[in-house]
Amino acid sequence: MAKVTDTARQSEKLLEKKQLAEGTAQPAYTRQEKVGAAGAYATSEASGAARACGNEASYSVHQLAALSGVSPRTLHYYDEKGLLKPQRKANGYRSYGHAEVERLQQILLYREVGMGLGAIKQTLDAPSFQVTDALRQHLLALKAQHRRLAGLIDNVEKTLAEKEGNLTMEDAERFEGFKKQLLEENEERYGAEIREKYGDSAVEGSNAKFAALSEEEFERSQELDARLKGLLQTAMDKGDPQSSEAQEACDLHRQWLCIFWADGMYHKAAHRAMGDMYVADERFRGYYDSIRPGMAAFFRDALNIYTAE
Repeated sequence: MAKVTDTARQSEKLLEKKQLAEGTAQPAYTRQEKVGAAGAYATSEASGAARACGNEASYSVHQLAALSGVSPRTLHYYDEKGLLKPQRKANGYRSYGHAEVERLQQILLYREVGMGLGAIKQTLDAPSFQVTDALRQHLLALKAQHRRLAGLIDNVEKTLAEKEGNLTMEDAERFEGFKKQLLEENEERYGAEIREKYGDSAVEGSNAKFAALSEEEFERSQELDARLKGLLQTAMDKGDPQSSEAQEACDLHRQWLCIFWADGMYHKAAHRAMGDMYVADERFRGYYDSIRPGMAAFFRDALNIYTAE
């Protein structure tokens, strides 16, 4: 029975270590670390006393765990990976000062916006890293997340009220929260560059058109997208961007763009520029190449033929 228990514990530890390595484990208190108000009060008192004496506050692993909500196991892992290196006392114990506390805060903030541990380390260790700039970025990201959640909450509340017979929702209202979320995500990822390339008025016009899309128009955009990807793969099998399949895919892409772009915005030069961006921008290139390696470049070549004057 003891062997079975030991094996189970070892399996749990291996799983926890794997989750930490993948960045999927969320820092949390273990049951042993939930020491309650007394532990937190003791940590606060120690910090306050240190400041009163003009000394920098210093925390042990367990004190920092109680202060931050990050388990000692996670702090040990961060130390092992060089993400959060504590100072060492004469007795070899870990000691965390103000700099380490600030760095841990940055780690947790970056984790909240979905950044992996490797990317966090690279960001924090960069010579150009500035805490104030990072905090401004965190604030913008969290405010955007707050707006998205507020829109979804409003959507759910209206739907619930309708089910309870308190109001009637128009079909378009059912998708408002999701559309706002997509627009904000698109603005975060590509806003600066597309505004520079096409201008604010064109982008705002496209956003307004997207917000007003009917369910039928949105479904049509999904169908067009699926068909053009299938045709591109067939054309790639032939190895000819000038093939009828490749050129039909380009025409479907034009129809897809016209669903989202503001009226009058489409012209061949803009369409051709999209193909160039699909290769130049690693985000777009990664998307198409994840469907089939080399698809982004093949699609660009096909669009260059399609949009030739």
